[in-house]
Amino acid sequence: MTLTLIDRARRTGPVIDRGAAPEAAPGQAPESAPRRATGREADGLAVASFVLGLVGLLAFNLLLGPTAIVMALLSLARRTRRPGRACLGLALGVADLVVLAVLVTVNGTVAWNLGA
Repeated sequence: MTLTLIDRARRTGPVIDRGAAPEAAPGQAPESAPRRATGREADGLAVASFVLGLVGLLAFNLLLGPTAIVMALLSLARRTRRPGRACLGLALGVADLVVLAVLVTVNGTVAWNLGA
């Protein structure tokens, strides 16, 4: 038994039972479920890229910078719904590597030195 709510003011065509599985050709999976999972995964990659790039500016920029870059590129390739956050993660990952290069050039070390 399926309960279907209908907005009678907007209904223009026949009622479609959305609870039933869509019929697909044999050997072919329905396309809606994988797209939804891929979109959520890509959004998670975009957010993780942003966070890792941000944290990488302060610590572990040798490890977190390239990781943020790879995750941002993967999320953009999978067509995330958060392309701005993925681009920020990409930019922060590159900034991590620039900070690392500046630290190595100026101090000769890969560690922060805030003291005199």
